[in-house]
Amino acid sequence: MTLKTLADAFLDELRDVLSAEKQLLKALPKMAKMASCSDLRKAFESHLKETEQQVQRVEQAFDDTGKSPRAKTCEAMKGLIKEAESVMEEDAEPAVKDALLIACAQKVEHYEIATYGTLCAWAKALGYENALELLKQNIDEEESADEKLTMLSKSINEDALGAD
Repeated sequence: MTLKTLADAFLDELRDVLSAEKQLLKALPKMAKMASCSDLRKAFESHLKETEQQVQRVEQAFDDTGKSPRAKTCEAMKGLIKEAESVMEEDAEPAVKDALLIACAQKVEHYEIATYGTLCAWAKALGYENALELLKQNIDEEESADEKLTMLSKSINEDALGAD
């Protein structure tokens, strides 16, 4: 794809985030299964449901571009998930593994927040009002998921300190 205009860049980034969200749909159940803290497991399961909706919203955002929804492999998410898979294979105390899972999940959330922030700015500049509203919902959910993980990390980190 030739990227000559901001509209081209928007479409390219939209394809990238569609891939990222779809990759996350496969990773979140694994992360939930590995979490020993029930609240962390529930947070991952809840975010899985949100991610399913986010995929649908991203697909709907393509309407403003006049192009059909098609993903382009998101190498960044691929790397973040590979890192999380590596953490899941570690032999660690349960609370320590939970703390590591939160760290991995927050890296994902921060990546998604940055991506959706860019997409929202570009959608606004391009006059893609429908896409803007849909993508704003996604960024709001990503920010909320990050806040939940931060709250969970407080008690999980305390538990992990006790594992020393």
